[in-house]
Amino acid sequence: MKEYLSDKINDLPASATLTMAAKARELKNKGVDIIGLSLGEPDFNTPEYIKDAAISAVKDNYNSYTPVDGYLELKQSISTKFSRDNNLKYNVSQIVVSTGAKQSIANAVQALVKPGEEVILLAPFWVSYSAIVLMAEGVPKIIASDINSNFKVSAKEIEKAITDKTKMIIINSPNNPSGSIFSKKELDEIATVLRKYPNIFILSDEIYEHINYGVEHVSFASLEGMYERTITVNGIAKAFAMTGWRIGYIGAPDWIAKACTKLQGQVTSGANCIAQKATVKALTESPKKINYMVEEFKERKKLIINLLSNIKGFKLNNPDGAFYVFPDISYYFGKEIDGEIINSASDFAMVVLEKAHVATVTGDAFGCPNNIRISYAASQESIIEAVSRINKLLN
Repeated sequence: MKEYLSDKINDLPASATLTMAAKARELKNKGVDIIGLSLGEPDFNTPEYIKDAAISAVKDNYNSYTPVDGYLELKQSISTKFSRDNNLKYNVSQIVVSTGAKQSIANAVQALVKPGEEVILLAPFWVSYSAIVLMAEGVPKIIASDINSNFKVSAKEIEKAITDKTKMIIINSPNNPSGSIFSKKELDEIATVLRKYPNIFILSDEIYEHINYGVEHVSFASLEGMYERTITVNGIAKAFAMTGWRIGYIGAPDWIAKACTKLQGQVTSGANCIAQKATVKALTESPKKINYMVEEFKERKKLIINLLSNIKGFKLNNPDGAFYVFPDISYYFGKEIDGEIINSASDFAMVVLEKAHVATVTGDAFGCPNNIRISYAASQESIIEAVSRINKLLN
């Protein structure tokens, strides 16, 4: 039946994170004890004060279609959040609420990128960026990095990649999957380059902003000359343990926000009414109220790095944010593990799933073929057991 599908669908890669999660679930359904470290999903419950706001919204009969770009009350709270946390002034007309930050990103790319135009992706990059660019008939242009540069691409490398077809660059800091954070100096250097190219837009994905272990977070739109060219993307999924609530948002120049609203009006319309009311509470309260989660992630990071560093062949950096480690496991390429020859990170991740029963994600999906992503958004007990199983398999 493949011949009946559109070329766009046939050519579109499946999400590697969701594919691995599905395989893990399949094994679980067969009775296999799988430890899932593949999804970027906190194991915390949504905070009570946010759940209470949702319950109140249900009791207050919020059940109707919402405005395409979001409730005014929510957009006002987002505007306040941008001012408080990011030194950014966005009017409500510049804000669009969507069904998750993924839709926010897709809206912006679809609204701006024309067929054949290039979008620069800094590897490692979140798995869906390249697919979203392809759906817009754009051309992903990948700049590689590795553990030796702490998974960061320099301003000089970015300038070398710019052509007359370059339309956009996507920056993700803190980064998924590496956890690296661009410093203000590094972002200033990138902005200095981009000031030479006024027709290039910047999509700044800041979804992991609050999961930060002491490095200053800088919003790209706050840098000199970048405000009118930057789409700032954020959401509630990661920092507030609200992955299933599906609320993301952008702050952008007014004309880009209007274009995203126009597109969204023909695709999903407005985001969920109860989730929007809960998000008002999440963003209005001080970010300090979620510090307990960030502190626990910090402890888990220390734990998993300590454990993984004892495994032969694992090369690790020390991430400054998010909740992932991204070890280089290329030492195992060409070697045999439990009867299986490892030729790639995908082979390695599959053997670890099938033999050690631990779900991770191949770095191939993130533009770094020597690595795997391991999420530590799981309990310390699960992390200890998972690394023990991996160590036992490799030894």
